[in-house]
Amino acid sequence: MPEQRPVVVSLPKSGSSRRFVFVLLDRFTLLSFASALECLRIANRMAGMELYTWLLIGEGGEEMTCSAGTTFKLDAGLEILQRDDTVLVCGGIDVQAATTPKLLSWLRREARRGMVMGGLCTAGYALAKAGLLDGKRATIHWENADSFLEEFEEVDLNKSVFVIDGNRITTAGGTSSIDLMLKLIASDWGEELANAVADQLIYSSIRTDQDTQRLSVPTRIGVRHPKLSQVIQMMERNIEEPISPAILARDVGMSTRQLERLFRRYLNRSPKRYYMELRLQKARNLLMQTDMSVINVALACGFASPSHFSKCYRAHYNTTPYRERGTQGEARLSI
Repeated sequence: MPEQRPVVVSLPKSGSSRRFVFVLLDRFTLLSFASALECLRIANRMAGMELYTWLLIGEGGEEMTCSAGTTFKLDAGLEILQRDDTVLVCGGIDVQAATTPKLLSWLRREARRGMVMGGLCTAGYALAKAGLLDGKRATIHWENADSFLEEFEEVDLNKSVFVIDGNRITTAGGTSSIDLMLKLIASDWGEELANAVADQLIYSSIRTDQDTQRLSVPTRIGVRHPKLSQVIQMMERNIEEPISPAILARDVGMSTRQLERLFRRYLNRSPKRYYMELRLQKARNLLMQTDMSVINVALACGFASPSHFSKCYRAHYNTTPYRERGTQGEARLSI
């Protein structure tokens, strides 16, 4: 079919073209990168002029392969950029390994020049490792949040789909790149253009930096019971120092027996069992994503001793924490 004539959007102001530099890390997440890039392409099409340009770079300067196995040709290596460039680092699987000393040196050097720098998906890790998020608000994919919090205490991590704090930008991954780019387009050229881009993407629910990345507790568990949701939220916020079922029940205004019946009815398990599964899930994330010792993982997840932790872990995952740690090179958790 022939290309349809673009819808020309009236721009509220004049300005110069803005260049985005996408830094592709090994096994980057294709969805996060493509979502951001497509927003820029469509913005140009809707405006009928070149508002945005982009460059693909990466270590080595030749090509980079995404997590889906597709290889992309790079425009350049890690070179000195223009001061007004916006740098977006694209992360994905095993971002720790992809965050090389050469990349860190390059990020620090370019950041010293005052550039706007962002991390899509797991690439917030690379920015934090370079020290570029110290004292800043940031976000990262929820699956990587536990390990991030353990390693970067100086970063104010939250659960938003994206965060813009001064000249630092981070996203949670997936389609959150769309929300970020629509925000930037609206800031650069107005809401009308951003909305036109969203319409072209069939993106009918634009999220802001106030929206959280995970589904609400009722949606996740498939149950809409306010007190049950409240208890689960309390459990999720208190992994390192678990709260007893009696205190959980008291805090939501019910007896321990009523709480037990509530969990049995809706989740087919006791509050104690559900809480244990939450703690073990966090423990597995830490084992797979960090170099924390097994005993430190146990303590971070509310276990008083390594032996008790190992026993509970084996009963749930059919392997020991030590064996799980041995497989982390083959199966890092990340999207």
